[in-house]
Amino acid sequence: MNVMNSFSLSGRRALVTGATRGIGLALATALAQAGASVIVTGRSSDTVDRAVAELQAQGFSAEGHVLDVTRTADIQRCLAEMGDIDILINNAGTEQICPSLDADEALWDTIIATNLKGAFFCAQAAARSMTRREGGTIINLCSLTSAVGVPGATAYGSSKSGLTGMTRALSTEWAPLGIRVNGIAPGYFETEMTQAFYQDAAWVESMQAKIPLGRFGELADLAGAVVFLCSPAARYITGQILYVDGGYLAAI
Repeated sequence: MNVMNSFSLSGRRALVTGATRGIGLALATALAQAGASVIVTGRSSDTVDRAVAELQAQGFSAEGHVLDVTRTADIQRCLAEMGDIDILINNAGTEQICPSLDADEALWDTIIATNLKGAFFCAQAAARSMTRREGGTIINLCSLTSAVGVPGATAYGSSKSGLTGMTRALSTEWAPLGIRVNGIAPGYFETEMTQAFYQDAAWVESMQAKIPLGRFGELADLAGAVVFLCSPAARYITGQILYVDGGYLAAI
């Protein structure tokens, strides 16, 4: 096998949850650039339609489905409608910074239901589909908060730590089915969901000084990681969490 050809995703169908903006849309674009037919989901038909139109305008094969990952029945319906897939990117997520003494049950349930419960049932539905195609790959969007403590992000960090454990458990259980399960853990990337942090100039200066590569992540920095882990080039890699963080964790 030519090593460059091993990065191609031609002929693969890839589902990216929460793919109407930010990291999700960037990952869907990267997979499409590598040759995959992409399926994007989101909770609003308007945002899904806009994301699909943006991808199709670039000449990519794309379709969209409305999906709320907190609703298990919705996941099952959506996966049944879209047919068999080869790749799942569990990107849908939510975050809300809140002092732990002030966090209530509603906040906890929302974050866990989206980031952990939703990811599991999407993975389960996708795995059932992948067994009909002799295997596939699942990528979970993990987080630095499963490796370091972040004040005010206890619920979020708990959900992402659970996602890391889920990634490792599923990778061992589903390997005999030909399904690889890995995680990508972005470092500090400015997105719509994290924008509040970047309004604090003192925080920006302090955090940037802790990153060995000297800058925050850009969405394009995630493209190579997702294509690699989804491709035949990574066919012997499963159960791993790839931190894309500019060296942040290595430096602390």
